[in-house]
Amino acid sequence: MRKIHPVRGADLEVVPRATQGPTPAAVTTLASYYGNGAAGPHALLRANMVVSADGAVSVDGRSGGLSGPADRMVFTVLRSLADLILVGAGTARAERYRPVQADEIWAGLRPAGAPVPPIAVVSGRLNLDADSPLLAAAAPGAQTIVITTAAASPDRRAAIARRARVIEAGQDRLDLVAAIRALHELGYARILAEGGPTLLGHLAEAGLLDELCLSTSPVLAGGSAGRILTSPPLCAQLSLAHVLADDGFLFSRYVRAPGR
Repeated sequence: MRKIHPVRGADLEVVPRATQGPTPAAVTTLASYYGNGAAGPHALLRANMVVSADGAVSVDGRSGGLSGPADRMVFTVLRSLADLILVGAGTARAERYRPVQADEIWAGLRPAGAPVPPIAVVSGRLNLDADSPLLAAAAPGAQTIVITTAAASPDRRAAIARRARVIEAGQDRLDLVAAIRALHELGYARILAEGGPTLLGHLAEAGLLDELCLSTSPVLAGGSAGRILTSPPLCAQLSLAHVLADDGFLFSRYVRAPGR
């Protein structure tokens, strides 16, 4: 993997999986391109998405068909740099989300003794299976969080609260500003949003998105797959921080433009 813009550093090898042992130099270098986010003092909300060369976010309804070894490496590094992973309920179901496991992240990129990042699921209607692995199989210290509204079904809320921590944000509609504030108050400063497009659209519309990490796959998907944002028209200016390349993939990091 090599830096294209701006050029600095040697090519990066692809490392296949995370580990609790010494962090490979290639992984440390890759993390440096993304700001070593979990070690910083300030709040950050970054999104990570993969798209085809023609802009599709999925193949046959899932993003896995667009991925590759280097994309999975970036995925593990960004998760390792996060305090918490934020995802919409539809994406959690489609991608069969499970709690993050210790051997899926790079412990050397995290503060000493930090638990694995928990998953926070956004679901206004609590349309979740309380017995799913995501809610029922979290590791100690990484209990899944469910963000919902005050209007959600009390029965469903009670069932999910037996498995996960429930945060209320908004009366009839989800208030993502209140949700992110609540997560910050719980100590989750560095948040990684992994989709889907509806959640990312709401985050962008609310002005909450600080960074976009976009993997572009060398695949033409065609079909009717959507874009990375589903939202009303908006024009949020971004600044390109870097582009990396590996085996036909491009890995772009965009940051909020100064003054916005």
